[in-house]
Amino acid sequence: MTATPLVGVIMGSKTDYETLSAACDLLTELEIPFEAKVVSAHRTPDEMFAYAEAAEGRGLLAIIAGAGGAAHLPGMVASKTLVPVLGVPVNVTALNGIDALLSIVQMPAGVPVGTLAIGKPGATNAAVLAAEIVGAHHPAVRERLRAWRAALPGALPLTVGRSSPITCCARAPALQARSTTARPTASHADRTFRRPNPQFTAHPWLQTTP
Repeated sequence: MTATPLVGVIMGSKTDYETLSAACDLLTELEIPFEAKVVSAHRTPDEMFAYAEAAEGRGLLAIIAGAGGAAHLPGMVASKTLVPVLGVPVNVTALNGIDALLSIVQMPAGVPVGTLAIGKPGATNAAVLAAEIVGAHHPAVRERLRAWRAALPGALPLTVGRSSPITCCARAPALQARSTTARPTASHADRTFRRPNPQFTAHPWLQTTP
């Protein structure tokens, strides 16, 4: 695989690297060439637009963008490129990252940002998604990701035969026994209350038998 970066990791400030380092560490472990740099939507908007516009031509297959507060960086970058943008909300304000999450996830139709969880778990998952995107073009990356996933604590095989039973935990037999226990029959009042409203007109595929 070429050493040319295939994933861009950008952040609004140097302090965001504490969160985005989780993405960089995983990309390094999976041997995916990437670049990491500070690109601020508010302090260096011209540089941000130039980065986004050049991303596709430079061969980037995915962009991980982390930001906190108003968190305009992921959405603004997404508006200037067709390279998939994965947004990571960073916890930097008194709102504990909720403000960044809502800012990144509420994109208008047609300009999506793949929004992840707040903080390092989101940064890790952003790297996983980036690896899946890169893996569609580079099978070796897909196989390294497959091995990484299989090594996760408590991971199930990614492929299971149709006849292979799956036991998700040690409590499964007890849960199965509980599911066979007879359940109390709903009273007439309950059935009446739950009857669909005849004045409600639903789509044909939502119709239920009264």
